[in-house]
Amino acid sequence: MGFAVVVAFLALFMLGFPVVYAILLPSIAYVLIEGLPLGLLAQRITYALDSFPLVAVPLFIFVGNLMNLSGITDRIFRFAYTLVGRIPGGLAQVNVFGSLIFSGMSGAALADIGGLGRIEIDAMKKRGFDASFAGAVTAASATLGPIFPPSIPLIVYGSITSVSIVQLLVAGIMPALVCTLMLMVTVFIVAVRHKHPRADRWPTAREVVRDFLPALPAIVAPALMIAGMTAGAFTPTEAAAITAVYVIVISAVFYRELSVEHLWNSAVLTARSSSAILIIVAAAALFGWILAVEQVPQTFAAALLTLSKDPMVLLIIANFIFFIAGMFLDSTTATLLLVPIIAPPLVLAGVDPVQLGIVTIFNLMVGLVTPPMGLSLFLVSDIAKVSLRQLLRALLPFYVPLLSTLAILTFAKDFTLWLPRLIAQ
Repeated sequence: MGFAVVVAFLALFMLGFPVVYAILLPSIAYVLIEGLPLGLLAQRITYALDSFPLVAVPLFIFVGNLMNLSGITDRIFRFAYTLVGRIPGGLAQVNVFGSLIFSGMSGAALADIGGLGRIEIDAMKKRGFDASFAGAVTAASATLGPIFPPSIPLIVYGSITSVSIVQLLVAGIMPALVCTLMLMVTVFIVAVRHKHPRADRWPTAREVVRDFLPALPAIVAPALMIAGMTAGAFTPTEAAAITAVYVIVISAVFYRELSVEHLWNSAVLTARSSSAILIIVAAAALFGWILAVEQVPQTFAAALLTLSKDPMVLLIIANFIFFIAGMFLDSTTATLLLVPIIAPPLVLAGVDPVQLGIVTIFNLMVGLVTPPMGLSLFLVSDIAKVSLRQLLRALLPFYVPLLSTLAILTFAKDFTLWLPRLIAQ
């Protein structure tokens, strides 16, 4: 019966049903067919949302929305342009560098695109960049957010696997920095080849300091948050709350641009975005409970371990599964549906759970910029006003650094784990 539920989900999804309905309808049908009490539906859904770590999700979304509305993203963009705008690629380099900084406050790829990405695309088009190239850089650099602290996908992953969220967030720092460097090198090569515009001169020290000081409060927030979590001063959820309060304070006191309207609009946008994520969390929890009752994970684990018991081989297989899933499902849905099934046999075979978490989430982030259903592609296409074909053509060079980062995460275990181990000491 469990596999029938899975087949029903896949059939409804392929028929175009919204993913929540594709998950819920087979689950409800299972409860009715098995004669289980209907109160079970409410119980499982409520239990899934009664999670302290998940409180961080709306808090970080609120932070990103408030930054957009209070002008913090503009200051980050201005500082990034002053710092790296002279490098070949100009604003495209700013796009990548700014995404790394902004990701430390929003924690989500789509928040990066909808916030700073919109500003960057418009600015690049005004400076003479091709719209498709501007969109491609924005889509590629938005993958940095979900592996650089804070990270909503890593928080969701940790909450369903009981892996230390602090360890996951710290483990994402080095991969994000290396991916940033490789993306900037790719932009450099493309910019030199196509003679893209850049700043007329290098900034003076006075100009760097002038634009750095206004952006400093936003830039130091991730460092303060990571230091607090690793020191044991607060949990990731408490860090999210502290970050939200911090952004409110700097917006009101330091920048003096906070208004009641900004707070209200940020809250409304947060409620909409959070509900879209958490309703999937609730539906997937019910779906996962049914699979657990029917012992689908155990059956899958046994089948997977018959293929190989070598941790690296299993991790490569998981890479393919998550990469393909990322082409069709959003990261939250894919994490909630697949991780409880795939993670246990891999951890049992010897794959480090923290490494698996980073590999899983980055795989799904690459899926966001991979056809046919990559959500980042559609959002960027709409913002840049270009066709998907044009966007994909411009995006091709950026798959090299993204897939190279994924290969490093997969085959160089110590690269991912050395920083969490160092901090743990």
